[in-house]
Amino acid sequence: MNKGLFTLLLIYIGIIFQVNSQDITSMTLEECIQIGLENNLELQRTLLNQTNNETRLKEMKMQRYPSLSVSSSYRGNWGRSINPVTDVVSIHQFGSAGFSAGTNMSLFAGGQISNSINQAQTDLKAGELDTEATRNNISLNIVNLFVNVVFAKEQIGVAEAQAETTSQQLDRTRKLVDAGSLPMADQLDLEAQNATSALDLVNAINNLRIAKLNLSQAMQLPFDDDFDVSVPELEVADFMINSEDANEIFSVAEGIMPEVKAAALGAESAEYGVKIAKGAFYPSISLGANIGTNYVHDYSSPAPPFWNEFTGNHSEGAGINMSIPIFSNGRNTANLQRARVQQYISEIAQQEVKNQLRQDIETAYTNAIASKQSYESSTIRVTSLEESFRMAQKRFEIGVINAVDFQIAQNNLFSAQADLLQAKYEYIFRVKVLDFYLGNPLTL
Repeated sequence: MNKGLFTLLLIYIGIIFQVNSQDITSMTLEECIQIGLENNLELQRTLLNQTNNETRLKEMKMQRYPSLSVSSSYRGNWGRSINPVTDVVSIHQFGSAGFSAGTNMSLFAGGQISNSINQAQTDLKAGELDTEATRNNISLNIVNLFVNVVFAKEQIGVAEAQAETTSQQLDRTRKLVDAGSLPMADQLDLEAQNATSALDLVNAINNLRIAKLNLSQAMQLPFDDDFDVSVPELEVADFMINSEDANEIFSVAEGIMPEVKAAALGAESAEYGVKIAKGAFYPSISLGANIGTNYVHDYSSPAPPFWNEFTGNHSEGAGINMSIPIFSNGRNTANLQRARVQQYISEIAQQEVKNQLRQDIETAYTNAIASKQSYESSTIRVTSLEESFRMAQKRFEIGVINAVDFQIAQNNLFSAQADLLQAKYEYIFRVKVLDFYLGNPLTL
């Protein structure tokens, strides 16, 4: 790539950034998390499930109250029929209207109503914790993608510095070649390196666009080239691992993580399910009452006054009903067995959640330690290679080394700087994950 083409490329890139920097609303991490939570469909589905849990709890509580039903009917009769008021057989055509109301209230149902209410309350609490866990997972994902955008931005800076250095050396080499001080091979080598540096810059810009795309999609926003984030000042010294042991972090996380609490409530709900199934083996007792009246009009006779007929034929009744389950075709036994199996499954699920949490923390802690060591090693490496490159640059300028040796020194430094950035942001994210398990807010 010649100098003119490279210059045009830089101008083009500059125009892109200048255009995209206009009317851009840079979002902070907190704003990205808030928008992501508001737009996430999984979270909305979880909230709707929670509405169902609330409805079920209300339904179970209403089982304590008596039921009430009202009915009415009208019937026309021809031929031989029984008068519903006099119970006398009539051969005349007549019409009859009936009105009735009844109520029924459970007095004892083997504890099924109380246990159903307790189970619904437990499911409601578990649903709240599931919602919180979903929020946490969404927030963690957005933090990771946000950090990727910040990392990609800094990568562009490194690539620009690399391209600028190569371009300057190419200009100088051209002059020396024209003067006959250096061979044409050095110029050709630097022109190839210049093209490579330009490509690295283009790739860095594309990587930033992809990082923004991933973050925008996680926030459920249509992607726009104007989308950008506000880059915070991030120094490794401000991010420290707050524990020297993964078990210590786990002991804290086990008591505060919503998924662990939700799993425990799931086991408790299954226990209530067993009690409900056992209640079906007990007798049930209910109290019932009813009131009714009839009105009859014999078409062969004058119509009686409606109100007198209506009030004069009323009847009332009340009683206690008891049902004793003796044989239910194995239905109650099967329900109890399924409830017990569900209880065992819930207990296993509870242990699985704890095991997964421990494994996640152990992995996160190990990765945080490794990324810290990688950052420290990369820092030393960059410092050494910066000095090595400075010396190589001076030696190249006085003709002690050729363009190939200069390129090797430059590429080594560029690679080390890229590794340092990667280690830096990986370490920062790993520390934030550990802070999250300790109950600290997800901020940068």
